[in-house]
Amino acid sequence: MSARADWPDLLAELDRWAQAGRRIAFWLRDDDAVAPSDQLDRLAALTERFGAPVLLATIPLLAEEALARRLENAPLLFPCQHGIRHENHAPAPQKKAEVGAHRSATLVLSDIAQGWQRLRELFGARALPVFVPPWNRIDPGIAAALPEIGLAGLSCFRKFSLGAPGGPVLVNSDLDLIDWHGGRVGRSAEDLLAEMLALLVQRRTQTEGGAQFGLLLHHRDHDATTWAFLENLLARIGGHAAIDFVRPPALFALPVDLEHASGGAMVAGSIGAFSVPRRPSDPPAEDATRDVPQPHRR
Repeated sequence: MSARADWPDLLAELDRWAQAGRRIAFWLRDDDAVAPSDQLDRLAALTERFGAPVLLATIPLLAEEALARRLENAPLLFPCQHGIRHENHAPAPQKKAEVGAHRSATLVLSDIAQGWQRLRELFGARALPVFVPPWNRIDPGIAAALPEIGLAGLSCFRKFSLGAPGGPVLVNSDLDLIDWHGGRVGRSAEDLLAEMLALLVQRRTQTEGGAQFGLLLHHRDHDATTWAFLENLLARIGGHAAIDFVRPPALFALPVDLEHASGGAMVAGSIGAFSVPRRPSDPPAEDATRDVPQPHRR
Protein backbone atom coordinates (compact mmCIF):
# COMPACT_ATOMS: atom_id res chain seq x y z
CA MET A 1 0.00 0.00 0.00
CA SER A 2 1.37 3.42 -0.97
CA ALA A 3 1.74 6.19 1.60
CA ARG A 4 -1.20 8.53 2.09
CA ALA A 5 -1.49 11.39 -0.41
CA ASP A 6 -3.78 14.33 -1.09
CA TRP A 7 -4.12 16.91 -3.86
CA PRO A 8 -1.39 19.23 -2.50
CA ASP A 9 1.03 16.27 -2.54
CA LEU A 10 0.33 15.58 -6.21
CA LEU A 11 0.66 19.23 -7.18
CA ALA A 12 3.94 19.50 -5.26
CA GLU A 13 5.30 16.55 -7.23
CA LEU A 14 4.24 18.18 -10.50
CA ASP A 15 6.04 21.34 -9.34
CA ARG A 16 9.22 19.28 -8.99
CA TRP A 17 8.86 18.11 -12.58
CA ALA A 18 8.36 21.67 -13.77
CA GLN A 19 11.26 23.03 -11.75
CA ALA A 20 13.51 20.44 -13.38
CA GLY A 21 12.28 21.49 -16.82
CA ARG A 22 10.57 18.14 -17.39
CA ARG A 23 7.13 17.46 -18.82
CA ILE A 24 4.56 14.68 -18.48
CA ALA A 25 2.56 13.67 -21.54
CA PHE A 26 -0.77 12.93 -19.87
CA TRP A 27 -3.35 10.93 -21.77
CA LEU A 28 -6.69 9.19 -21.30
CA ARG A 29 -7.93 5.80 -22.49
CA ASP A 30 -11.57 4.78 -22.16
CA ASP A 31 -12.53 1.13 -22.77
CA ASP A 32 -15.66 -0.79 -23.87
CA ALA A 33 -17.39 1.80 -26.07
CA VAL A 34 -20.25 0.37 -28.14
CA ALA A 35 -23.07 2.93 -28.34
CA PRO A 36 -24.14 6.46 -27.44
CA SER A 37 -25.25 6.99 -23.85
CA ASP A 38 -25.58 9.65 -21.19
CA GLN A 39 -22.27 8.43 -19.76
CA LEU A 40 -20.52 8.88 -23.11
CA ASP A 41 -22.04 12.36 -23.41
CA ARG A 42 -20.60 13.20 -20.01
CA LEU A 43 -17.16 11.96 -21.06
CA ALA A 44 -17.31 13.98 -24.28
CA ALA A 45 -18.30 17.09 -22.34
CA LEU A 46 -15.31 16.69 -20.02
CA THR A 47 -12.92 16.35 -22.95
CA GLU A 48 -14.22 19.59 -24.41
CA ARG A 49 -14.19 21.44 -21.10
CA PHE A 50 -10.59 20.59 -20.26
CA GLY A 51 -9.13 19.98 -23.73
CA ALA A 52 -8.22 16.42 -22.76
CA PRO A 53 -8.31 13.98 -25.71
CA VAL A 54 -9.35 10.37 -25.14
CA LEU A 55 -8.38 7.14 -26.89
CA LEU A 56 -11.82 5.53 -27.12
CA ALA A 57 -11.31 1.74 -27.20
CA THR A 58 -14.35 0.48 -29.14
CA ILE A 59 -15.53 -3.15 -29.35
CA PRO A 60 -15.81 -3.44 -33.15
CA LEU A 61 -18.29 -6.30 -33.56
CA LEU A 62 -20.61 -4.89 -30.89
CA ALA A 63 -20.34 -1.24 -31.89
CA GLU A 64 -23.46 0.42 -33.28
CA GLU A 65 -23.62 2.82 -36.21
CA ALA A 66 -25.15 5.35 -33.83
CA LEU A 67 -21.78 5.55 -32.06
CA ALA A 68 -20.09 6.67 -35.27
CA ARG A 69 -22.72 9.37 -35.72
CA ARG A 70 -22.28 10.51 -32.12
CA LEU A 71 -18.51 10.82 -32.51
CA GLU A 72 -18.93 13.14 -35.47
CA ASN A 73 -19.63 15.79 -32.83
CA ALA A 74 -16.98 14.63 -30.36
CA PRO A 75 -13.65 15.65 -31.93
CA LEU A 76 -11.58 14.76 -28.86
CA LEU A 77 -12.78 11.15 -28.71
CA PHE A 78 -10.46 9.08 -30.91
CA PRO A 79 -11.85 5.59 -31.68
CA CYS A 80 -9.54 2.60 -31.81
CA GLN A 81 -10.02 -1.19 -31.67
CA HIS A 82 -10.86 -2.93 -28.40
CA GLY A 83 -10.63 -6.63 -29.08
CA ILE A 84 -13.17 -8.29 -31.34
CA ARG A 85 -16.37 -9.12 -29.42
CA HIS A 86 -14.87 -8.88 -25.92
CA GLU A 87 -15.34 -12.63 -25.45
CA ASN A 88 -13.37 -14.81 -23.08
CA HIS A 89 -11.63 -17.80 -24.70
CA ALA A 90 -9.58 -18.85 -21.69
CA PRO A 91 -10.77 -21.98 -19.86
CA ALA A 92 -11.41 -21.78 -16.12
CA PRO A 93 -9.61 -21.17 -13.84
CA GLN A 94 -7.30 -19.16 -16.09
CA LYS A 95 -7.70 -15.40 -16.20
CA LYS A 96 -9.93 -14.09 -18.95
CA ALA A 97 -8.48 -13.36 -22.37
CA GLU A 98 -9.89 -12.90 -25.85
CA VAL A 99 -6.61 -12.75 -27.78
CA GLY A 100 -4.44 -15.12 -25.77
CA ALA A 101 -2.80 -18.38 -26.78
CA HIS A 102 -5.99 -20.41 -26.36
CA ARG A 103 -6.74 -20.46 -30.09
CA SER A 104 -4.44 -20.60 -33.10
CA ALA A 105 -2.64 -17.36 -33.86
CA THR A 106 -3.89 -17.52 -37.43
CA LEU A 107 -7.52 -17.62 -36.29
CA VAL A 108 -7.05 -14.88 -33.72
CA LEU A 109 -5.32 -12.56 -36.18
CA SER A 110 -8.05 -13.23 -38.74
CA ASP A 111 -10.69 -12.24 -36.17
CA ILE A 112 -8.73 -9.11 -35.21
CA ALA A 113 -8.47 -8.17 -38.89
CA GLN A 114 -12.23 -8.60 -39.23
CA GLY A 115 -12.74 -6.28 -36.28
CA TRP A 116 -10.34 -3.72 -37.72
CA GLN A 117 -12.23 -3.77 -41.01
CA ARG A 118 -15.50 -3.19 -39.17
CA LEU A 119 -14.01 -0.29 -37.24
CA ARG A 120 -12.88 1.38 -40.46
CA GLU A 121 -16.32 0.88 -41.95
CA LEU A 122 -17.82 2.66 -38.95
CA PHE A 123 -15.37 5.50 -38.47
CA GLY A 124 -13.45 5.79 -41.74
CA ALA A 125 -10.19 7.69 -41.44
CA ARG A 126 -10.96 8.58 -37.81
CA ALA A 127 -10.30 4.97 -36.72
CA LEU A 128 -6.82 4.89 -35.23
CA PRO A 129 -4.77 1.73 -35.98
CA VAL A 130 -4.27 1.01 -32.27
CA PHE A 131 -5.27 -2.25 -30.60
CA VAL A 132 -6.42 -2.48 -26.97
CA PRO A 133 -6.87 -6.11 -25.85
CA PRO A 134 -9.78 -6.92 -23.53
CA TRP A 135 -8.64 -7.41 -19.94
CA ASN A 136 -5.27 -5.96 -21.08
CA ARG A 137 -4.08 -9.45 -22.03
CA ILE A 138 -2.63 -10.51 -25.37
CA ASP A 139 -0.33 -13.30 -26.46
CA PRO A 140 3.11 -11.78 -27.25
CA GLY A 141 3.27 -13.54 -30.62
CA ILE A 142 -0.10 -12.13 -31.63
CA ALA A 143 0.89 -8.69 -30.38
CA ALA A 144 4.09 -8.73 -32.45
CA ALA A 145 2.09 -9.55 -35.60
CA LEU A 146 -0.42 -6.69 -35.27
CA PRO A 147 1.40 -4.39 -37.74
CA GLU A 148 1.02 -7.10 -40.40
CA ILE A 149 -2.74 -6.48 -40.40
CA GLY A 150 -2.45 -2.72 -40.21
CA LEU A 151 -2.46 -2.08 -36.46
CA ALA A 152 0.57 0.04 -35.66
CA GLY A 153 -0.08 0.63 -31.96
CA LEU A 154 -0.87 -1.41 -28.84
CA SER A 155 -2.03 -0.33 -25.39
CA CYS A 156 -2.27 -2.58 -22.33
CA PHE A 157 -1.79 -1.79 -18.63
CA ARG A 158 1.22 -0.43 -16.80
CA LYS A 159 3.80 -3.25 -16.78
CA PHE A 160 2.95 -5.17 -19.94
CA SER A 161 6.00 -5.65 -22.15
CA LEU A 162 6.46 -7.11 -25.62
CA GLY A 163 10.06 -8.09 -24.98
CA ALA A 164 11.69 -8.61 -28.39
CA PRO A 165 12.25 -5.62 -30.73
CA GLY A 166 9.80 -4.94 -33.51
CA GLY A 167 6.03 -5.09 -33.43
CA PRO A 168 3.61 -2.26 -32.63
CA VAL A 169 4.32 0.93 -30.72
CA LEU A 170 3.44 0.04 -27.12
CA VAL A 171 1.99 2.74 -24.84
CA ASN A 172 0.44 1.39 -21.65
CA SER A 173 -2.09 2.98 -19.33
CA ASP A 174 -1.03 3.47 -15.72
CA LEU A 175 -3.92 4.11 -13.35
CA ASP A 176 -7.33 2.40 -13.31
CA LEU A 177 -10.03 4.44 -11.56
CA ILE A 178 -12.31 1.48 -10.81
CA ASP A 179 -12.09 -1.21 -8.12
CA TRP A 180 -13.26 -4.24 -10.12
CA HIS A 181 -12.83 -6.76 -7.32
CA GLY A 182 -14.46 -4.56 -4.68
CA GLY A 183 -17.82 -4.20 -6.38
CA ARG A 184 -17.05 -2.36 -9.65
CA VAL A 185 -17.03 0.96 -7.79
CA GLY A 186 -14.89 4.05 -8.03
CA ARG A 187 -11.68 3.91 -6.04
CA SER A 188 -11.21 6.53 -3.35
CA ALA A 189 -9.38 9.72 -4.24
CA GLU A 190 -6.91 9.00 -1.46
CA ASP A 191 -5.92 5.63 -2.94
CA LEU A 192 -5.73 6.95 -6.49
CA LEU A 193 -3.62 9.95 -5.52
CA ALA A 194 -1.24 7.79 -3.51
CA GLU A 195 -0.74 5.39 -6.42
CA MET A 196 -0.35 8.17 -8.97
CA LEU A 197 2.10 10.05 -6.77
CA ALA A 198 4.22 6.94 -6.20
CA LEU A 199 4.42 6.26 -9.95
CA LEU A 200 5.39 9.84 -10.77
CA VAL A 201 8.05 9.98 -8.05
CA GLN A 202 9.50 6.71 -9.33
CA ARG A 203 9.67 7.99 -12.91
CA ARG A 204 11.16 11.31 -11.89
CA THR A 205 13.89 9.75 -9.77
CA GLN A 206 14.71 6.73 -11.95
CA THR A 207 14.49 8.21 -15.45
CA GLU A 208 15.58 11.33 -17.31
CA GLY A 209 13.71 13.69 -19.59
CA GLY A 210 9.96 13.58 -20.05
CA ALA A 211 7.52 10.79 -19.34
CA GLN A 212 4.02 9.69 -20.23
CA PHE A 213 1.17 8.84 -17.88
CA GLY A 214 -2.09 7.21 -18.93
CA LEU A 215 -5.40 7.22 -17.06
CA LEU A 216 -7.66 4.19 -17.68
CA LEU A 217 -11.39 4.95 -17.81
CA HIS A 218 -14.57 2.91 -18.39
CA HIS A 219 -17.33 5.47 -18.89
CA ARG A 220 -20.08 2.82 -18.83
CA ASP A 221 -19.06 1.77 -15.32
CA HIS A 222 -18.32 5.14 -13.74
CA ASP A 223 -20.16 5.98 -10.56
CA ALA A 224 -20.36 9.36 -8.83
CA THR A 225 -17.01 8.78 -7.09
CA THR A 226 -15.24 8.04 -10.37
CA TRP A 227 -16.69 11.03 -12.20
CA ALA A 228 -15.86 13.35 -9.30
CA PHE A 229 -12.23 12.23 -9.18
CA LEU A 230 -11.79 12.50 -12.95
CA GLU A 231 -13.23 16.01 -13.10
CA ASN A 232 -11.25 17.15 -10.08
CA LEU A 233 -8.01 15.74 -11.48
CA LEU A 234 -8.40 17.34 -14.90
CA ALA A 235 -9.31 20.68 -13.33
CA ARG A 236 -6.28 20.66 -11.03
CA ILE A 237 -3.57 19.48 -13.43
CA GLY A 238 -4.84 20.85 -16.74
CA GLY A 239 -3.05 24.18 -16.50
CA HIS A 240 0.08 22.93 -14.76
CA ALA A 241 3.44 23.69 -16.35
CA ALA A 242 4.49 20.03 -16.13
CA ILE A 243 1.41 18.62 -17.90
CA ASP A 244 0.63 18.25 -21.59
CA PHE A 245 -2.64 16.65 -22.63
CA VAL A 246 -1.58 14.55 -25.62
CA ARG A 247 -3.68 13.41 -28.58
CA PRO A 248 -3.48 9.67 -29.29
CA PRO A 249 -2.00 9.98 -32.82
CA ALA A 250 1.00 11.80 -31.38
CA LEU A 251 1.28 9.38 -28.48
CA PHE A 252 1.56 6.39 -30.79
CA ALA A 253 3.68 8.23 -33.37
CA LEU A 254 1.02 7.71 -36.04
CA PRO A 255 1.21 9.46 -39.43
CA VAL A 256 0.18 13.10 -39.50
CA ASP A 257 -2.58 12.43 -42.03
CA LEU A 258 -4.43 10.40 -39.39
CA GLU A 259 -4.34 13.40 -37.10
CA HIS A 260 -5.70 15.60 -39.86
CA ALA A 261 -8.55 13.16 -40.34
CA SER A 262 -9.43 13.69 -36.68
CA GLY A 263 -9.33 17.45 -37.05
CA GLY A 264 -6.77 18.84 -34.64
CA ALA A 265 -3.21 19.60 -33.68
CA MET A 266 -1.03 16.78 -32.46
CA VAL A 267 -0.63 17.96 -28.88
CA ALA A 268 -2.54 20.34 -26.65
CA GLY A 269 0.63 22.18 -25.69
CA SER A 270 4.30 21.37 -26.18
CA ILE A 271 5.69 17.99 -25.27
CA GLY A 272 9.20 19.32 -24.90
CA ALA A 273 11.73 16.50 -24.40
CA PHE A 274 9.06 13.82 -24.27
CA SER A 275 9.35 10.80 -26.53
CA VAL A 276 7.22 7.65 -26.54
CA PRO A 277 9.11 4.58 -25.26
CA ARG A 278 8.55 1.53 -27.46
CA ARG A 279 9.57 -1.09 -24.91
CA PRO A 280 8.88 -0.65 -21.17
CA SER A 281 11.28 -2.82 -19.22
CA ASP A 282 8.82 -3.91 -16.56
CA PRO A 283 7.50 -7.51 -16.50
CA PRO A 284 3.93 -8.22 -17.63
CA ALA A 285 1.02 -7.26 -15.39
CA GLU A 286 -2.66 -8.08 -15.69
CA ASP A 287 -5.83 -6.09 -15.27
CA ALA A 288 -8.73 -7.16 -13.07
CA THR A 289 -11.04 -9.64 -14.75
CA ARG A 290 -14.47 -8.31 -15.47
CA ASP A 291 -17.29 -8.89 -17.90
CA VAL A 292 -18.54 -6.30 -20.36
CA PRO A 293 -22.28 -5.62 -20.42
CA GLN A 294 -24.15 -5.86 -23.71
CA PRO A 295 -24.54 -2.69 -25.79
CA HIS A 296 -26.59 0.04 -24.21
CA ARG A 297 -29.34 1.20 -26.54
CA ARG A 298 -31.06 4.53 -26.43
